[in-house]
Amino acid sequence: MSNRPVRDLKYISFLTLLILCFLAGCGGGQTASDELTHVVLPLGYIPNVQFAPLYVAVEKGYFTEAGIEVEFDYSFETDATALVGANQLQFAVVSGEQVLLARAQGLPIVFVTAWYQQYPVAVVAKSDQGITEPADLRGKTIGLPGLYGANYIGLRALLHAGGLRESDVVLDSIGYTQVEALATDRDQAVSVYTANEPVQLRAQGYEITELRVADYMQLASNGLITNETTLSEDPALVRAMVEVLLRGIADVIADPEGAYEICKLYIENLDQVDETVQKQVLQRSIELWQADRLGYSNPQAWENMQVVLLDMDLLVESLDLSQAFTNDYLP
Repeated sequence: MSNRPVRDLKYISFLTLLILCFLAGCGGGQTASDELTHVVLPLGYIPNVQFAPLYVAVEKGYFTEAGIEVEFDYSFETDATALVGANQLQFAVVSGEQVLLARAQGLPIVFVTAWYQQYPVAVVAKSDQGITEPADLRGKTIGLPGLYGANYIGLRALLHAGGLRESDVVLDSIGYTQVEALATDRDQAVSVYTANEPVQLRAQGYEITELRVADYMQLASNGLITNETTLSEDPALVRAMVEVLLRGIADVIADPEGAYEICKLYIENLDQVDETVQKQVLQRSIELWQADRLGYSNPQAWENMQVVLLDMDLLVESLDLSQAFTNDYLP
């Protein structure tokens, strides 16, 4: 028998090995990670179970499948909005009012998918304060992180619903210490995220009343933004980011328990805190995300948001809302 077939087989095997090494990055070739688009994604808050859809999307490989390598950045929402507007970042997760305020300053940012369908802010008080409707806030001292962000916007929306002005209440800037401020009676009411502090207060045994913004007004809430440059130059990347986020949201809604376990990989010491409380935070968050069509931005919510901002004098004139948000990138 001739030795030639054996030599040919060895040559083919060696050639195959060289090709595999090249594809795997041997010899200085391009690696798999180099083929992914690196995206820094600001979230505007500390690691939290409320970001479960993103953690699930990473762990289930949705970002990788879409050709994206994501890096989470827990920086301030206002900073992220400015960076996206300047095209120094391509995406961020921010609240709806930030989009309108930025566009009023000439920043070309666009809201491309709604994560939250309900505005996640509420004002809570101990039950003995007798605050059962927005009008009852008249004359009360209300604690909030400061005169900025969703806590402030949500509070002003509730005052608007109750026929009140900011001058009808006393605002106390307390940072993110709302639970302590209410527990110690520093403030008669506090502006909070409805999925977070109310759960903590009830777990500590306090009887509270809760005025949820979403019960009085539909406002454009938290979602994914990009800028006009990215929309023009890389619409496929925008569609991919939107689809990945929505897949993550759907998975968390379908399997909260599995999502919670994934969160432990991203939130330090989550397995050492009160699991019942944290699972309630996740469940209340899910309630704020749910919709017949995940990701859909309701035009009326944007109209309402603009009315609130005009009432607050944060906007001096109406904007073209059709430029501020779009549903065109939903799958």
